[in-house]
Amino acid sequence: MNRLAQTALLFLLGATLLHAGTTDLYLRYVKEGLRPLVILAGVVLIVTAAAALWYDRRAPHGHGPDDESPTPAREHDHDHHREPRVSWLLTLPVLALILVAPPALGSYSAAHTGTALTKPFGFPALPAGDTPLRLAVADYAGRAVYDDGRALGGRELRITGFVTLDRDGTPYLVRMGLNCCAADAQPVKIALSGDIPPVLRPDTWLEVTGTYTPRRTEDPVNNGPIPYLDVTAAKPVPTPHDPYDETWNT
Repeated sequence: MNRLAQTALLFLLGATLLHAGTTDLYLRYVKEGLRPLVILAGVVLIVTAAAALWYDRRAPHGHGPDDESPTPAREHDHDHHREPRVSWLLTLPVLALILVAPPALGSYSAAHTGTALTKPFGFPALPAGDTPLRLAVADYAGRAVYDDGRALGGRELRITGFVTLDRDGTPYLVRMGLNCCAADAQPVKIALSGDIPPVLRPDTWLEVTGTYTPRRTEDPVNNGPIPYLDVTAAKPVPTPHDPYDETWNT
């Protein structure tokens, strides 16, 4: 890989990051709040590539009149500093970013990873009203387990997540949460009871309406607490704009 190829690869990687940051593609890798950093990284790489190209064009090339024929020592030095062919492997992650958009983590990861529910620092007051209260999966699970559902009793709740099934076929409503990026994604789960659709396919996104129930179970993977939701209605919904719930551990 010569200097020009290195510069082109640097530019291509920067352009790929810039494309990911200006579209929704970055959400497959990092949480939404890191979008400015992805865009900034792309800009920095493009500027660096442009600066490297400008420097190479301004740098003197060739040798003086007495150096028209390279000496064996110079040929040996040139061969010694030649970049190894293995450096072309650096193109693979760039091509992966361009050609392959990985799907968001789903039911397989959730079924093989224990619930990551942790006790929140506090429970903000919920809005009053008779309309269904929309909650995040982690918000419902945290209040149901660590606040014994004190603010949830008697309220109609509406929660969105994707479906996963354990080994016994028990259905869970799940949302994967990120601390930083998809590599550290962990699930929070709600077990479903009541008026459940007769056929549930893993990875189907559902909007579930139901009520709080004190019933709980343990995650078969890590024995973590999983609360139940008594379902009164459920309907399929499209995959949300951000498939990860970044507020899951607040």
